[in-house]
Amino acid sequence: MINNDYELDTTRRDAPLRISARGRAVLANPMTNRGTAFTVQERRYLGLVGLMPSEVTPIGNQVRRVYQQYQSARTPFAKNNYLASVRDRNEVLFYRLLADHLEEMLPIIYTPTIGEVIERFSVEYHRPRGVFVSIDRPEDIEQSLLDHGLGPNDVDLIVATDSEGILGIGDQGIGGIEIAIGKLSVYTAAAGIHPRRVMPVVLDVGTDNLGLLNSDLYLGERHARVRGERYDAFIDTFVKTATRLFPQAMLHWEDFGAGNAHRILEKYRHTHCTFNDDIQGTAAVALAAVLAGVNVTGMPFADHRIVIFGGGTAGIGIADLLRDELVRAGVPREQAVRQFYALGSKGLFVDDMPLLREFQRPYARTRAEVDGWTIVDGTARGISLADVVRNVRPTILIGTSTMGGAFTKAIIKEMAAHCEQPIIMPLSNPTSRAEATPADLIEWTDGRALIATGSPFEPVDHREVRHFIAQANNALIFPGLGLGVAACQASTVTDGMIAAAAEALAARVNTYRPGAALLPSMSELRPVSSHVALAVAAAAAQEGVARHPLTDPINEIYTRMWQPQYSAVEVI
Repeated sequence: MINNDYELDTTRRDAPLRISARGRAVLANPMTNRGTAFTVQERRYLGLVGLMPSEVTPIGNQVRRVYQQYQSARTPFAKNNYLASVRDRNEVLFYRLLADHLEEMLPIIYTPTIGEVIERFSVEYHRPRGVFVSIDRPEDIEQSLLDHGLGPNDVDLIVATDSEGILGIGDQGIGGIEIAIGKLSVYTAAAGIHPRRVMPVVLDVGTDNLGLLNSDLYLGERHARVRGERYDAFIDTFVKTATRLFPQAMLHWEDFGAGNAHRILEKYRHTHCTFNDDIQGTAAVALAAVLAGVNVTGMPFADHRIVIFGGGTAGIGIADLLRDELVRAGVPREQAVRQFYALGSKGLFVDDMPLLREFQRPYARTRAEVDGWTIVDGTARGISLADVVRNVRPTILIGTSTMGGAFTKAIIKEMAAHCEQPIIMPLSNPTSRAEATPADLIEWTDGRALIATGSPFEPVDHREVRHFIAQANNALIFPGLGLGVAACQASTVTDGMIAAAAEALAARVNTYRPGAALLPSMSELRPVSSHVALAVAAAAAQEGVARHPLTDPINEIYTRMWQPQYSAVEVI
């Protein structure tokens, strides 16, 4: 890429940084600034003599210094603010600090801290990052994307959100830009996608958050969220413009409301390179945990009975991917669907429910089937989870409901009474919304439960066995997926590529030791991402959607993974 201040080939990990700026302009640009790491000769050539202390500091010592400053911040929000300030002045140093402390800092730059950052965006507004696109000015979409300063071959990833379904806090208006920024930071830290090959975008369609609309400091469009035909036309213009300007980019949808997420994904997934992390990423990491758990149980996957508690965007996305995995294993599609029991706010999905969305209907049970059940805890809200567990005797229980404590002692004991090693996955975030805690699940099943959670939990000791708790974090999937798509220049993201990512992740798990986690640790993100990328690129080639099939896969993936280190400087 060519900037007024510098030139850099972002496709090569060993490319030199060619700097044309001089003096304070060098220090003002986070991509050219190295602070005290500039050598004496570089300082002289770049007009930096006397603009910093005399000591030349290697990047390792710079990391030590900023890490100490980071530790002095007292709250997660303050730590996030500090990291943002480091990124704003020295991008390489920021990513080196993040890479060296990734497991510790992931909850700070991403979930759960990013939720507070998003809520306080308009109040704490600092240096702008990303692209802000307004539904009130759709004619500016092209100019907005071009003004980000990247060329047609410079973008691997665009993360876009309309901010309606932010984490567990709902509609956050323009503040959603921070979820896109946080997501792309993980892509870079975990998979080595160059920070100048990505673009965060917020699609400002208004907000239904009255707290934001009534705040004098709110920075977004001040009207209710636009829906219907005008919304769809705006999304369509954005998709067509973005893919025309950046034909190699994968369009990553993030935190859209349930009513739009599935619909948008289905509209574009077969014609554009697009991916929804809330649907497909969550499903892939859940599938990986399930496959690892199934391997431990020794029971064929086709024999498992699966309850999804929270049949919204994420829950049904998980069900769809698990269903497709069963089909690939030889189970007829109709039979595979019948292995799932999905519940929403009105209880078990039954075919005569009037408010089911189209993506939920395939998992609705017939009224004739459930009329023969013994119902003890059913209410006006429908057939309860307790009744489903009692009648179905599931072997896999997955929670995406955000209803803290919904997996009660009675429900889990009922499940464990009919299943030797129940696979239980309370995936809702944050911790307060988790359907159960691992400590309780281990106690209630006498150490037999195989567990994956959405939030991080400490190991649990039970009967002289230490149980390590798998965190089903999408970060185990989406960075490697994005890297694989970029490496082979895939034209679309297929179901087979998503499944390949999940299977590659599951293959990284050693579950033979009692108490072993069902998923790799967050500390293994970078090697995990490279393995996922290899599998995704191979699947893309097999399915005929790779525009650049890899001929030397390991080397091609490795050389695309940018390392946060100072490259050679050429003064121009």
